[in-house]
Amino acid sequence: MKTRLMACAAGLALGVSIGASGSLAADLKFAPGEGPFDWDSYNSWAESAPDLKGQTVTIAGPWLQPEDGYFRNVLAYFSEATGAEVIYTGSDSFEQQIVIDAEAGAAPNIAVFPQPGLASDMASRGLLKPLPESMGNWVADNYGAGDSWVNLGTYKDADGNDQLFGFFYNVNVKSLVWYVPENFEDAGYEVPESMEDLKALTEQIVADGETPWCIGLGSGAATGWPATDWVEDMMLRTQPADVYDQWVTNEIPFDDERVVAAIEEFGWFARDDDKVAGGADAVASTDFRDSPKGLFSSPPQCYLHRQASFVPAFFPDGVEFGADVDFFYFPSYAEKDLGNPVLGGGTLMAITEPSDATTEVMKFFQLPLAHEIMMAQTGFLTPHKGVNPEAYLNDTLRGQGEILVNATTFRFDGSDLMPGGVGAGTFWTGMVDYTGGKDAGAVAGEIQNSWDALK
Repeated sequence: MKTRLMACAAGLALGVSIGASGSLAADLKFAPGEGPFDWDSYNSWAESAPDLKGQTVTIAGPWLQPEDGYFRNVLAYFSEATGAEVIYTGSDSFEQQIVIDAEAGAAPNIAVFPQPGLASDMASRGLLKPLPESMGNWVADNYGAGDSWVNLGTYKDADGNDQLFGFFYNVNVKSLVWYVPENFEDAGYEVPESMEDLKALTEQIVADGETPWCIGLGSGAATGWPATDWVEDMMLRTQPADVYDQWVTNEIPFDDERVVAAIEEFGWFARDDDKVAGGADAVASTDFRDSPKGLFSSPPQCYLHRQASFVPAFFPDGVEFGADVDFFYFPSYAEKDLGNPVLGGGTLMAITEPSDATTEVMKFFQLPLAHEIMMAQTGFLTPHKGVNPEAYLNDTLRGQGEILVNATTFRFDGSDLMPGGVGAGTFWTGMVDYTGGKDAGAVAGEIQNSWDALK
């Protein structure tokens, strides 16, 4: 669904510590020197790392079981090298608790935010500390679409100055199209490399008497959110990234002609009875969890399904990636020359209480190993260009990681960055109205009116 992840709170009972001891090396998840990990850079860092015995670093993050255990497995390598104790705490009320703790002067050393909005707000209130100056250049040089990640982590401080506060760690990808390779092979279809090709494929499938797309917007009280992802992807593929940013902050109105055009680009796929399973009237009423099932029916109800990296959770049991299902990058327009933009989300680390040991932890998170250990355990994706892709848990993650590394632009889910009454309100309902036949300009105007009402 949307990028808001399970949150956490500092100071609750789930905290577990990892400290250095003579037997810690035996407890490391992967033995040093073994596996598809970059041990050379880790060993080089460890040799020069300061002796931090007796020091403690506290981290509050969004991960509960089992992800918290995976993360602690990463932190163990920091403790092994430095002797510092690292205490990680996870809970489900992070967004409320981190503000309370920071205002009370009881914040953890590092907070892991599920999206930029709260981090930006806390930075502007002086409740976060800027990252070391060198990290901005490092991110720009070592992350795919590096400037995007610098921009996404840069916020106003209490004096109104732009500073880098956020370091992104664990990312998800939304710009994906899922398909069944066997169906493509039987029909003689090829994976499209541009949006022009994707539209041509869509029309070819219709000409062959088949239905190209399965699209479902149903999600209970959140019905409509899958369409906002479509529109966001279309904004990134029809306009430069700075226009997307202006739209998300309402520097340009929601009913700007460029936004209306992006909505209509979504409508090209979703408002044509011949292009979508069940016809256009079924789009809003089909539950998003059920919509991919048409890929696997016999004969197939559809050949294509655009959805984020989480969607395999709703595939039928026993579906094998690479054989029964695969995905490709939701392509950009060749004629517009806007590169390879990627829409998604992710968690970011920020310093709430600085210390020497905290600074060293942030250096540790720049190491490929600090990403590879997570990659090998769970559905973790990273834009870090220095990691070994063989460390990914499976081919699905490896392919998505490749898309991240090759992205020229990355942007967060726009509706998550808008005011709640818009991004999780009128934008959702407006897209339901639009797929039901309402004019795109009229829908966009109503969404803008709702934004104006909040000012």
